[in-house]
This record gives sequence, structure tokens and C-alpha cells, in this order.
Amino acid sequence: MPSFALTYNQWFLLFTGAVLVMLIANLIQWAVHQERIYGQYTAYILLWMIGFGVDYVRLPPNVLAFIQTVSLHLFSLLYLEIALTFLPVNDRPGLPDWYRRVQWSVALVAIPEVYFNLFSSAWQTGWHEMQLNLIRILIILVTYLTIAYTVVVTIQKTDVLARFFVVGTLVLLISELLGILVIVQYGQAGMRAGLFSLPLPIHPGFIGQLGLLFDIACVSLGLSYRQRRETRRQMQAEQELLREREHSLRRQLEADLTLQQIKQQHTEAQMRALQSQVNPHFLFNALNTLSSLIDENPRQATDYVDELSSVYRYLLRSADQELTTLSVEMDFMESYFHLLKTRFGNSVCPEVAVANAYRDALIPPLTLQLLVENAVKHNRALPDEPLTIRIRTTAEGQLVVENNLQRRNVRVESNGVGLSNITDKYRLLHPANPDGSNLLIEEVNGWFRVKLPLLGAIKSVPRK
Repeated sequence: MPSFALTYNQWFLLFTGAVLVMLIANLIQWAVHQERIYGQYTAYILLWMIGFGVDYVRLPPNVLAFIQTVSLHLFSLLYLEIALTFLPVNDRPGLPDWYRRVQWSVALVAIPEVYFNLFSSAWQTGWHEMQLNLIRILIILVTYLTIAYTVVVTIQKTDVLARFFVVGTLVLLISELLGILVIVQYGQAGMRAGLFSLPLPIHPGFIGQLGLLFDIACVSLGLSYRQRRETRRQMQAEQELLREREHSLRRQLEADLTLQQIKQQHTEAQMRALQSQVNPHFLFNALNTLSSLIDENPRQATDYVDELSSVYRYLLRSADQELTTLSVEMDFMESYFHLLKTRFGNSVCPEVAVANAYRDALIPPLTLQLLVENAVKHNRALPDEPLTIRIRTTAEGQLVVENNLQRRNVRVESNGVGLSNITDKYRLLHPANPDGSNLLIEEVNGWFRVKLPLLGAIKSVPRK
């Protein structure tokens, strides 16, 4: 059977292709997410590719030796920086400062190599090769021991992301140590002389590249896991924010509803208070009228009591209503006008001109009774000076109650709840006009006139 033997050059091409694929994928992630860790990891991958590919580029020997020497220092700096992202370093006081001190130490150790490799021939001496191998081992040990110490002291907080990094680091450490052992065994000069003649399994380049591929794969998986985790966290945060906003909006709506209920209860309480003022006011004036009739005409007084009972039944029914139709109110006013005619005869002349189109409009109950009563109370009503009381509607949808002015010579006792009562009711029913400006009271050409808006758009709210 034919055997297939893979040379180092062939392997290097495979290695380069695999790393380029990972590099391109990382660059795409960097462009999409714009995070610093992707830039660091891109530099990390490029550094390894330069370190392994520099042997295939024609460079002066000292420059080549310098690149091969300093690449390890740069690797340590970058790897420690990446570890700061993957490991819970900030959870341990003083640990981030230790990382920075190690990075500065590695950078300072690299400075003499600039002179040894670029400005002298010391890089060709045996002692330089000896101390270089020692420094390599120290850098690798310090770097990996720092990471190992971080894992030990934060083991309880080590999550999946940190485990990806730790596994990749462990494999890379083993491959680095094996590579250094091979270099020490064959010597640096021997390695350069027979770099491509060593069998593939023990070639230091193959060992390091194999470990690097595994490390890059672990770190790439870790970055992918980290991105998914951050996406989930962001989605959870957005959902939590949305829930908080919904909860806040619900609380605001509940608060607004409670406030509206309180306002409604307050309005209803005010309306009940105003209506409670109507009852004694009406009864007070009715009893005064009845008292006069008992002396003047007992039979009329009896009829008056019958009509008064009918009127008072309406008053009791309207006590729990905020609004009533104009039609119902006008039916009540017919009974009330009958009471007035019983007492005053032709001295009171009611005139009603209410359009049928407004019969279903709404007004506060007993509004007309209060206005008519107010007119009778403050004006003379005599056979030769009849008091004319008009109730009519206008084309603009207003209800007008007016009477000719015939003020009494003697001041009439009044409890002052008539017009103010009506004004307050309209103020409560029309919050947009808290000053009662939707009600017009005027004296024009010898007539006292009150204009009321018909509340056709307002519905009465039943009480519970």
C-alpha cells in the first residue's frame, strides 16, 4: 500500500490556510461588534503567523533572529491582555496590577534584544543562545503561572468562557515547552541548518503550530460563546427594561385612574351637597307660599298641597340624579307653574318656547325651578304689573330663562343658593370651564336673562 508522508512545508501550508480562515472570521466579528478584544486577538493571530512564516522570507540573519526572539515577548504581552478579558481578574483585589507588572517586566526584558540582534553580533554567541533559552522559559513560566494562579484563586467564579481559555492555554503551554526541549536538544544553529529535515512529529514548528491551532480554536469558541452570552444579557436587559416600563406605565395608569375616581367621588359629593341645598331652599319658599294661602284661600291651599306633593315627589326622585332631560324638567315645570298660577293668578305669565329638537338635551335637575323661583322671589307680580317668565331655546343650542325686571321695594330674605348653586353645578359638569364661564347672566333692556348650555353630549353616570 502506498504511504503518505507529510513534509513540514506541506503542513505549514495547511496550517497557514487554517489560521487565515480563523483570522478572517475574527476580522468579521471585529468589524461587526467593534470590540477591543477582537482587535487584540487579531494582533495575536498575526503575531504567530509572522513568527512561523518569517523563515520563508529573505531577511538579514540578525533581523530574522530579532523577530524570532521578540515575538515571544509580544505574545506574552498580548496573551496576558486577552486573559484580562476571559478570566475574572477584577474580582480579586491587586490581581490586575500584578498583570500589568508582568507585562512591563516582559517589555523591559525585550529591550536588550534590540541591541544584541540589530547593533551587535552577540546574537551569534553561545552565551546569548543560553540566556535566550532561559529567558524564553522564564517568560513562558511567568505568563502561564500568572494565568494558573488566576484560575486557582477565582476557581469558584470560573465560567464556561474562562474554561475555553484555560484549556487552550494548557495545550499551548505543553506545545511551547515541547518545542523548547526540541530546540535545546538540537541547538539553535542546528535547527537553522536542518530545519526542514527533522521528522514532522518532533519538529518544533509543527508542535507549536499544532498547539496554536488548538488554542485559537478554543479562544474563538470562547469569543463566540461570550458574544452569545452578551446578546442574551442584552436581550434580558431589554426585556427587563420593557417590563419595568410596562410596570411603570401600569402604575401610572392605576394612579391616574385612582385620581380620576377620587375626582369623580369629589364631584359627586359636591353635586350631592348642592342638591341637598335645593331641597330646604325649595321647601322654605313653598311653605311661605302655603302659609299665605291658608290665610287667604283655604281651598286653594288644599289644592296647593296636592300640587306640592306632586312637585316634591319629583324633587325626591331627582335627588340622586346629576342630569335629567329637558323634556322631564319641562313636565315638572308645568306642575310648578300650576302652583304659581294658584297663588298669583294672572300676575305671573309663563311663556314656553322649547324646540322639540332639544327635548332630549340634558340639564341639572331643578335648574328651571330655581331660576323661576328666583324671578318670583325678587320681582313684583301684580295684576296691573304681571311678571313674565320666558323659557326658550336658541338656534345655538342654549336654554334661555328670562323675566322682566320689576324689583320689589322691600328686600326679600334669601339664603343665596339659587344662581350660585346653578353656577357651581355647571362648573362641576364642565371642568374645562372652572369659572362657570359657560353660564351667562345679564340684564338687557329691562330683562333679567340667564343663558344655559344644553349638555347634549354629556351622559349621566349612574351611582353605585
